[in-house]
This record gives sequence, C-alpha cells and structure tokens, in this order.
Amino acid sequence: MLSDAVLLPGLQPGERAALDDEVALAGHTRWIELPDGRREADSVFAVHGMHCAACASIIESTLRRLPGVAQADVHAASRRARVRWDPARVGAADLVEALRRAGYDARPAQHEDARLARRREGRQSLWRLFVAGFCMMQVMMLTTPMYLAAPGEIPPDQLTLLRWSAWVLSLPVMLFSAGPFFSGAWRSLRAGRIGMDVPVALGMAITFVAGTAATLDPAGPFGSELYLDSFTMFVAFLLGGRWLEQRARDRTIDAIESLLHRLPDSVERLDEAGGSTLVPVARLQVGDRVRVAAGQAFPGDGVVLEGHTLVDEALLTGESRPVDRLQGDAVMGGSANVASPVVVRLDRLGEDTRHGQIVRLLERALTERPATLRLADRVAGPFLLAVLLLAAAAAAAWSAVDPARAVSVAVAVLIVTCPCALSLAAPAAWLAAAGALARRGVLVQRLEALEVLASTDTACLDKTGTLTRDKLTLAEVVPSPGAEAGALLDRAASLAALSRHPLSRSLAGALSPATLAWSDVHEVAGRGLEAVDADGRRWRLGAPDWVGVAALDNRPQVACAPVDGPMHEHVRFAFDEVLRDDAASAMAALRGQGLAVRMLSGDAQASALRVAERIGIDDVRGGATPDDKLAEISRLQAAGHRVLMVGDGLNDGPVLARADVSFALAHGSAIAQQRADFIVLGSRVGEVPAARALSRRMVRVMRQNLAWAALYNAACVPLALAGMLPPWAAGAGMALSSLAVVLNALRLAR
Repeated sequence: MLSDAVLLPGLQPGERAALDDEVALAGHTRWIELPDGRREADSVFAVHGMHCAACASIIESTLRRLPGVAQADVHAASRRARVRWDPARVGAADLVEALRRAGYDARPAQHEDARLARRREGRQSLWRLFVAGFCMMQVMMLTTPMYLAAPGEIPPDQLTLLRWSAWVLSLPVMLFSAGPFFSGAWRSLRAGRIGMDVPVALGMAITFVAGTAATLDPAGPFGSELYLDSFTMFVAFLLGGRWLEQRARDRTIDAIESLLHRLPDSVERLDEAGGSTLVPVARLQVGDRVRVAAGQAFPGDGVVLEGHTLVDEALLTGESRPVDRLQGDAVMGGSANVASPVVVRLDRLGEDTRHGQIVRLLERALTERPATLRLADRVAGPFLLAVLLLAAAAAAAWSAVDPARAVSVAVAVLIVTCPCALSLAAPAAWLAAAGALARRGVLVQRLEALEVLASTDTACLDKTGTLTRDKLTLAEVVPSPGAEAGALLDRAASLAALSRHPLSRSLAGALSPATLAWSDVHEVAGRGLEAVDADGRRWRLGAPDWVGVAALDNRPQVACAPVDGPMHEHVRFAFDEVLRDDAASAMAALRGQGLAVRMLSGDAQASALRVAERIGIDDVRGGATPDDKLAEISRLQAAGHRVLMVGDGLNDGPVLARADVSFALAHGSAIAQQRADFIVLGSRVGEVPAARALSRRMVRVMRQNLAWAALYNAACVPLALAGMLPPWAAGAGMALSSLAVVLNALRLAR
C-alpha cells in the first residue's frame, strides 16, 4: 500500500556525476566565498512527493542531519528546497540521495527534469483518482441493494457474493489509490513526527479493516455494516481534492517558472575559423561569440557585433514594446530576439546578468518560510496529536452508547479534523500574490513584507531617480535683449555637443544641431566649457557666474557668452527635472489608498518643492542627508506609523532597511536593491500602489481562508462527534475545504 515514492532506487553513477558537475550546478546554485577562503554552495531544488506542510519539516530535518549542510529551508506551497552546503563535505548527489531514502525525490530547480517530474507526478495522481473513482462507483452499486432491501429479502448466498465483490473492488483502492496517504504517514512516523497524513491514513486503515471484518464475519464485533463504500468514497474525494489542489498550485508554479526559464538550452557558438557548434548554455564562457536566432533568448549580457534586430525586454526592464538593437548596442540575457539573427559577444553570464539576479530573487521568495508558517509548523504536531486523542475518546464514548457506530464516528473525526485547509490558507495566498507581482515586474525579496505592506499608512519617497528621471529637460531660453538669438543658439548648440556634462547633453539634444569650427577647447571641472571660434573670440558655456551673467533663478541652468564681450550678448538656459510618466498618478493612487505621502530628498528645498508641486505632494523635506532621512523614518515609526519607503540611490540603503516595507527601483544601486523588500524591474513607481493594493487583497484572501477553515472545523467536528457525519461526507468536506482555500488564493493571480 506504500506509494512508489518510498521505494525510490538509489542514484546511478551517471546520475551522481551529472548532479555533482559544477557546470550543471551553475543553473541552480550560487557560490559564496567565506572569510576563511572556503566556498559554500547555495542551491535550490524542486522536491517531489510533498503533500502537506509536515513534509516540509521532514525534508528540512533530513537535510540538516547531513554533514556539511549549514541550512535547509523548504516551502510546502512552491515545493522548493533551498540548501546551503559545504562542497568539501557533501555533494549535491548526496542531498538528493538522502531525500530519496526519506521517500521523496528532488531535481535541480532550473532543470527540465524538474518540470517533467512534476508532470509525471500529476499523471500518476490522475491515475490514482481514476482507479478510486471507478472502484467507488462499482462498490456503491454493489452495496446499495443491502441498504434498500428489507431484512431477508436478499438470499444469503447473493448477499455474501455482494459483500465479497465489494471487498475485492476495494483492494485496488487500498493498495494503489490510497498509497500516497500511507506513504506520507509512514514518512512522518519514521521521522518521529505526526503529519497530516497520519490521521487520514489511520482512518482509512480502520475503515478498511472494519469492512474486511464485516465481510468475513457479518455477525462479528464490527457488525454487518460493510464500511467499504464509505472507504472508497472518501479516498476518491480526498484524491480528487488533492489532484485539483495540485493542479491549481502547479499553475502558479508554471507561471513563475515561465519567468525564470528564459534562457535557451543551447546556442550556436562561433569559432575563429568561421565555423560554429551548438553548445549548452552552461558551457559558454565570457568572450564567446554566439549567433542568436530570431525567436531565441539571449544566453547572457553582451554586445551586438553583427546585425540589427528588435529585442523584447519586458521582463527585465518593464519596457512593453520591443526595442531596436544595432551593432555596438548592449543586449541582456533572458531578453528575446524577436526580429532577425544577430551575432553577440558575451560579456556576462549566469548570476552576473540581470536575468540571473531576477532568478535568484524569485527563488529566494519561493523558498522563504515566513515566521507565521514556522509557527504553524510548530503547532501542527500538538494539534494533530489532539486530533488522534479526540478520535480515540469519541470511539470509546460511542462504544458504550452504540458499538456499531464507534468505528464510523472515530473515522469521521480523524478525517474531518485534519488541518489541511488551515495549513494552506496563508502559503497559497503568499505564493499566488508573489507570482502575480512577478508577472508585473515586481520581485518579492521577503514574503512577510507582503502582509506588512497592507498595513502601511505613510509613504516616503526619494526624489531624484525615483520620482524623476536621471536627465533634465530644457524649460526656458532667455537671450539678452537686442542680441542675435539665432547666432547665440548656434554657438551654444555646437559648444554643448563638445561636452559630456549632463546639462550640456540635454541642451545639445534640445537645440537644433550646429557645426561651427572651434579651437583651443578645454573643459573646467564643475564650471563649464571654453573654446575659441573661427574669428578668434573666446566663448564660454557653463555656470552663469562663471560665464559672467546673472542666474535666472534657482533652477539648474547654463549660460553662453563671449569672454570679455558686451554684456548684452549672452543667452541663458533653464532646465527642469523630467518626471517619471506615472509619478503623478502613483502619488494620487497612494493618497487614494489612505496613505500620507512625503518626499525626502537630498536636493535643495526649492528643487524638491518644484517637483512636489507638480505631482501633488504637500509634505516635503529637502536638503536631507542619509542620517536625516533615517531620523525622519524613526520619528514616524516612534509615533506609531507603519512606513513604506521608495528609493534607488546608494545613500538610500540605510533608510530602506529601516522602513517597515521598502521598494527599490531596478536602475538603482546594488546596495538599495539588497536592502529593499521589493524590487521594481521596470523602474515604474506606479507599481508601488499596485503592489499595495494586491497586498491588501492578499490579506483579505488569507482572512477569508482562515475564517473558512475555522468555520468548517467548528461546524463539522460537532457533527462528526455526534455521529451525524459519515466518513465519506467527512472526506468530501476535507477535500472541498482544501480546494476552496487554494482556488480562493488563485484569484490573486488574475
């Protein structure tokens, strides 16, 4: 009656070599350099054979007992195991072998075998359900006459035939269909734990034994009630619920994996002689030249050497439209070549690429177990022990009242009190929300932050790079009275084209191009550019005081004038910061959600006020140092506020870590991204209110799930104890309750 998960064979030599190959490990392993010079591996495995939260605890304890394993975390909803291990003491094959001995199987998370194993597991579950459903119908057909006929109406020989036929048809259900429940219970008991499969398997075993005894001796202690129809029915119902639940969870995992598995399996590598060979992506090296076909993803970050194409970078940058890439342009690994073949030189591979960073962040979210789940795991054991004691007490009580019903009551209590729905309520919602955000281009680094985000009441945002873009736009041109404006603009445009300063580049892009001859060109750092024109006159383009003219106001600006020329011959240019397209609408959305919105900027107060006025922020703090920002966040928290912080710069790292919840934009510094709870890939600040709206929906769904699970137990446990809930109905209720919470959580993925 044990499933084949308990009888898994050991690894063959070829399998061990493949698992321990460092090139193969690269797809799902990150290497960490320790201070003492040793290396530690951080690997993610897809685990198969898991059915409940108790399985996660068993797998964790199995892995942690291995020498060289420093940490092991398993997420039941995503069926991912994240393991930190010392390659000098244990190998990846040893980890998989240990899980096989425990009755589970594992595959590298970023490997096609993991997807194939999941599909194979789904097909086997469907076969178990088919056998249970078919036999259930036949057993019900055979037992129905015994319930409907009056005593003595069916001849004894025919009654015996019906009983034995029903028993024979229940054997495939016991030996094959019910296998996962018995194997799960055996694994739990062998690990010294009481998992959720233990009361279910015990109920099945008691019912089958009682039905067998009633078949052999209808006048015996178990009476003449057959029980086998109830046995086959609740096995079928439980398998049906588990299969639908598995399908629902697999849909979420498949959607997330579609974001992860963007790299091609192999690519055409070019050699110096002009030939080419097809090689696995794991065998590529920095500096290789590869030909990427139309419709294929780029295997790493690099530069286009030959060709012209369109590239879909939606996942990596949030840009919804394909972008042009010409010779000399950079391309990112994981983005899709959608137009024509190009030759690319690879500059970064693996986890050094933007795609690698995204994979690492998503895998971290899929394997994280928040404190709420760890608390639930600790409570699950005592709760299930209480279930077993309650069932035993119910059986004892009914043995004194009506011995014929003691078995059915005990089984109903065992089945109906199994906390499957309760254990799935939070993980299913977290996983669905993280998947929905990933599809929007928002990566979750800390799952618990999803719940905290819903309770925030104050939003603090940096200005430069967060609400505004890194470039400036020309806002005003003021030539001196009486000056020949056209000639001045031509000189300013041609001088600006000679400088790489951001203001000069913005000016050159805004004015009409002009090609004038200049000599003795030199740039003064922090001041501007100076050059001599064809007539021998020296001109300056730069800060107004350096050029020798008065500033217009406190906006960023430059001026252009001849050195020692007449004061009426000059032109001044004022610039404004460019707001992000969705900055104003995002601030309105945050205010619409009831948040107080504040700006914390290191720029001057006047500059911060100008931007704040354009996007509707009333509370502005300009000239704030990193320490000032940190103090302001701490002051708000001390006043009882839950603070959301959005930033992108190097100096935003401390304040992002201090806030209750934080967002970093993908174009920002690595420090900001490491400290943030969420990373917005497309640098769209509008995703912040969208993420908060989703987090509030997630909290509502979690509460609905928990309320449903509590209501289901509150209603059904008394019915089971009172003998009003037969075992088949208890099985149906348990399956439907688990399915209900999963389907409710999947609404978050829409």
